[in-house]
Amino acid sequence: MIDQQVSLRGGAARLPVRPRTGRFLVLAAVFVCAACGLVYELELVALASYLIGDSVTQASVVLSVMVFAMGIGSLLAKRLRCHAAVGFGLIEAALALIGGSSALVLYASFAWLGESQYALVGFSLAIGVLIGAEIPLLMTLIQRVDRQDAGGAVADLFAADYVGALVGGLAFPFLLLPMLGQLTGALLTGAVNAAAGGALVLWVFRRDLTPRSRRLLVVVNVSVIAVLATATVLVDDFEQAARRAVYGDQVRVAVQTGVQEVVLTGTDRDSLGLYLDGRLRVSARDEHRYHEALVHPAMNGPRARVLILGGGDGLAAREVLRYGDVRSVTLVEIDPAVTRLARTDPALSELNGHAYRDPRLTAVGADAFTWLRADHHRYDVVVSDLPDPGITASTKLYSAEFYGLIAEALAPRGRLVVHAGPPEARPRTFWTVEASVRAGGLATRPYRIPGRPSGHSAGHPSGHPSGFTASPDRLGAGGRPPEDWGFVLAAAGPVGEPGLGAGAPVPRSLGEAELREGARAADGLRLPGQVPSTLIHPRYWEET
Repeated sequence: MIDQQVSLRGGAARLPVRPRTGRFLVLAAVFVCAACGLVYELELVALASYLIGDSVTQASVVLSVMVFAMGIGSLLAKRLRCHAAVGFGLIEAALALIGGSSALVLYASFAWLGESQYALVGFSLAIGVLIGAEIPLLMTLIQRVDRQDAGGAVADLFAADYVGALVGGLAFPFLLLPMLGQLTGALLTGAVNAAAGGALVLWVFRRDLTPRSRRLLVVVNVSVIAVLATATVLVDDFEQAARRAVYGDQVRVAVQTGVQEVVLTGTDRDSLGLYLDGRLRVSARDEHRYHEALVHPAMNGPRARVLILGGGDGLAAREVLRYGDVRSVTLVEIDPAVTRLARTDPALSELNGHAYRDPRLTAVGADAFTWLRADHHRYDVVVSDLPDPGITASTKLYSAEFYGLIAEALAPRGRLVVHAGPPEARPRTFWTVEASVRAGGLATRPYRIPGRPSGHSAGHPSGHPSGFTASPDRLGAGGRPPEDWGFVLAAAGPVGEPGLGAGAPVPRSLGEAELREGARAADGLRLPGQVPSTLIHPRYWEET
């Protein structure tokens, strides 16, 4: 057990600095520790949103658990007030180690165990307890330095704490994340945290420590900084190993953009896989079936001017550009890194038929919602090739307001097609999308495309549908791919059955009969009573 410290009241040893200097140093430590604490919090939210999805849910879990734990930490800190200096030093060392390594452990849990929700809750709880214990101990220490009234001390502490939180909150998205990434940024934050807490106690309050306590703090802080420094040196090797565990051995490109993590796997166009934020978005094995089902029914009619929302991989554009009477295609993609890869990566550009070389195609780097509000052109066809509506960042792109903007952008007799998620696996999501399209002022005709047609089911000799390797949809329960894709065809006037128009190129795997059957099958799965999703009342949630 730690030796009893010299009491912080009355007969305390004289400090090695003047009271005003000591007070400044304590408040500076509060500032640094608060900034580090908020970085840990934001890093957990960001990484959990990437690994698990649904940023609103993950932020709610992290914040609520952490605030609850801070209350527990404040209560536990009452037992350490008579050992405030050494207690604070040990708490900061523990916080630096746990907070600094949290991103590493969370990602390892996802990569090798396939589950990170429990680790997220555990880190939120531990970090919250340690942060909550800081203020009571710092209150004791600042009164030890400068015997001001309790109200003034609390005001000073919270002012430094809040300003530090502001700096940490701004440093994370604008400095740490873009320059260092989540793993290195968290490790560096932990090292700064340990250095600040250890320096304060070992210098300003060193005369309040027994020799044994002083040695303990030196060993603990040096060990924590050494562990974090070692992890920082090895972080690149760790990332490569984790990516191999998640994506397999054939990772060719891995880049963290300002929007998402983009990973390309496979050695050629036939084995290519495109992952966005850990989700398999494109697989060369069956992407043609998805994109044919998405594009061709909407091209049945006037099609001179086409707008593609999303689809930066160029695969939807490939199908559109197969029509010789298409005069112009505008593609709006939020992440320029995806369109850059689609242009330059040999395998992906071959898979998309070198669509970006076609002079009819114009790519725009912008958020689709914002861009539509400013654009005043009219389009014969609008193709919405966007991520799953259950992923919170794209919820606004499946709102009634968004479809209202698209309705205004449609030319007379214009059509919209929307990827709406698998109707069998997530019926509420699918029919909420359909209701939202109707609320935007359009008539609808939903349809679905089941798993690979007979004779094309790899691993299923019987030829039964096997589900799809990739799409904008998340995996279903148990990590299984969806058994179908669902789409909504819409127009300002009546919408006929989905089909292939005159002059349509011959699809590889799609026919008129299958499209008609897909429309009947979707109607048979109809879920009545679904309410449209809006910007102020989103109605998409996780379905299992």
